[in-house]
Amino acid sequence: MSLTIQDLFAHNRAWAAEMERARPGFFSGLEKQQAPKFMWIGCSDSRVPANQITGLDPGEVFVHRNVANVIVHSDLNALSAVQFAVDMLKVEDIMVVGHYRCGGVLAALQGARIGVADNWIRHIQDVRDRHRGILENIAPERRGDALVDLNVVEQVVNLSVSTVMVDAWAKGQKVRVHGWAFGVHDGLLHDLGVTVNDTEVIEPVYRKAVEGIVVKYS
Repeated sequence: MSLTIQDLFAHNRAWAAEMERARPGFFSGLEKQQAPKFMWIGCSDSRVPANQITGLDPGEVFVHRNVANVIVHSDLNALSAVQFAVDMLKVEDIMVVGHYRCGGVLAALQGARIGVADNWIRHIQDVRDRHRGILENIAPERRGDALVDLNVVEQVVNLSVSTVMVDAWAKGQKVRVHGWAFGVHDGLLHDLGVTVNDTEVIEPVYRKAVEGIVVKYS
């Protein structure tokens, strides 16, 4: 069945009515304050909805999404979202979440041309090139998933060395950055073993995470 825009409005009304029936006052409470403890930085892929995956309600996770969950220091959109989450909302955990079978990552791996997005995917090609030695020793059919993991680890580092995080940790703020991957084939989240809570731990955590990926795909 092909959905129309009007179907979306109908679904919305049904959802809102069911939420209010099951949890009276839900929306009046929601409008008063946004106080999430978590921030999710994920891929724009429609198969990876942060709230549903984590079982969180609206208002419980602050979300930023882009193609292949890339964090670069020239992207003021991403950094502004992170700064708002860290400085204003005082989130305690930021999850950088990739997902297996990611089209952007596969395009970077294969050197495929898409269009304007090629300029964005260039960042993932940099990750591919940095870890070419690792990827060449992985079975071809598993290289895409391995690059997903490596990309997440690299983006965790990019975020951790940003001015937002460096300043937050310098002030003693308790906020952690985690790297995860989501399996679209089974619906499960995977902790990639890269959690940073201070600038001093970035390098050893990074090395250990990369070593873990090598073992995982060997």
